[in-house]
Amino acid sequence: MRVLMVGAGGVGTSAALIAARRDFFDRWVVTDYDLARADDVVARLSDPRFVPAQLDASSAEAVAELCREHEITHVLNVIDPRYVMPVFNGAHAAGADYLDTAMSLSRPHPVRPFDEVGVMLGDEQFAQDAQWRERGGLALCGMGVEPGLADVFARYASDHLFSEIDEIGIRDGANLIVEGYDFAPSFSIWTTIEECLNPPVVWERDRGWFTTPPFSGAEVFDFPGGIGPVECVNVEHEEVLLVPRWIECKRVTFKYGLGDDFIEVLKTLHRLGLDRTEPVMVRGVPVSPRDVVAAALPDPATLGDRMSGTTCAGTWVTGLGKDGRPREVYLYHLADNEWTMREYGVQAVVWQTAMNPVIALELLASGAWSGSGVLGPEAFDAVPYLDLMRDGYGQEYGIREG
Repeated sequence: MRVLMVGAGGVGTSAALIAARRDFFDRWVVTDYDLARADDVVARLSDPRFVPAQLDASSAEAVAELCREHEITHVLNVIDPRYVMPVFNGAHAAGADYLDTAMSLSRPHPVRPFDEVGVMLGDEQFAQDAQWRERGGLALCGMGVEPGLADVFARYASDHLFSEIDEIGIRDGANLIVEGYDFAPSFSIWTTIEECLNPPVVWERDRGWFTTPPFSGAEVFDFPGGIGPVECVNVEHEEVLLVPRWIECKRVTFKYGLGDDFIEVLKTLHRLGLDRTEPVMVRGVPVSPRDVVAAALPDPATLGDRMSGTTCAGTWVTGLGKDGRPREVYLYHLADNEWTMREYGVQAVVWQTAMNPVIALELLASGAWSGSGVLGPEAFDAVPYLDLMRDGYGQEYGIREG
C-alpha cells in the first residue's frame, strides 16, 4: 500500500504518527500547500517510508499527477471539507482508492432551509458511485471518529446487539479546557462553523431526511469517563446521511455538546457575517470572513500542552435486543488529552479523529475490508475493525447499558 495524505495539520500529523508504528504500507506521502508543514511532519518521524510533497488540494489535476508520480494506491484526505471534491476526483482520475474524514459540503434549501434539505453532505460524492464501481475503485467516506467510528458502532449494534432499532443517535461531549484562552476550539473552526450553523439534518423512516434550526433539540446527555451531564443540540453531521443507507432503523440524529458560551460565539459570528465563505473586499483585497476568523484563532494542533480533559465520541441506540426485550446502549470511545500528549505529542481531539482512517487503511491492506463504489463505514463488518482497534492499537471501547 502506498498512501498519499492530503493535509499536514493536526489530524494529518496525528495520522502519520499513528501510522508510523504500523507496517501495513510501503510509502506515505505527506502533503500540504505549505511544504514546510509537510517537511516538519516527516522530520518528526525519522522514518524513510514517509516523504514530503507540496500539493494544491484545490486542483484535481495536481492530486492525480502526484498520485501517478508516487504510484499511490490510496489517498487519505484529512483537510477541510471544502477540498473534498477536487481530492476525491483527483484520486479517481489516478485510479487510486480514497478515504476521507468529512464528506462533500451541503447547500441549504433555497426557500425552506429549516424544513427541507437542499444539497446534502456527501451528495456530490454519492452521485459518482457508479463511476467508482465501474472501475472497481473504493471511496470510503466519513472515516474519522464522527463520522467514522460512530458509524462502526452503529453497524456493530445492528448486527450483534439489537433485533429492531428505534433510534441511532450520535452523541459527542467533552470536558476539555484550554488554559489561557477565552475561546479556542479544539478542532478546525472552519469546519465547526460549517457544521454548527448549517441547518441540522434528521432522518426518520416515514419522513426521510429533513432539517431543523441550528442548535435545536436540546437535551442533557450523561457522558462516561468522568465527563458527566452535558447539554447537546442538533448539528449537521454526516452520520445522519450515512447510517440510513445501510442500517435498518426508525430514526437517526446527531447531537453535539457545545456549551452555551460556544453557541453564543457562533451566533455572534453569524450575526456579523463572519461565518461567510464568499470573499469581501478589504482595502481592495478579496478576503473570506471565515478564513479571517480561522487565522485569528490559535491553530488547534498547537493547543495540546495547554489542554486538559477527555473527549467522548459515541453512538446511543434504542430498540429491542436480540431477546426481543427493550434495550438501550451507548457505545463509546474516550480519548484523554494527557495520554495522547504523553504518548504521541498531539491533542486528544485530532488524535481521536486520526486513529480511525489509519485503522481502516490497515484493514484494506490486509483484505479484511474490501469493496467498490462510494461507501460509508456502515457498509463493512464492524468486528474486524473493533478487534484491530483493541488488539493492534490498544484502544478499548465501552458499551454502557441504559
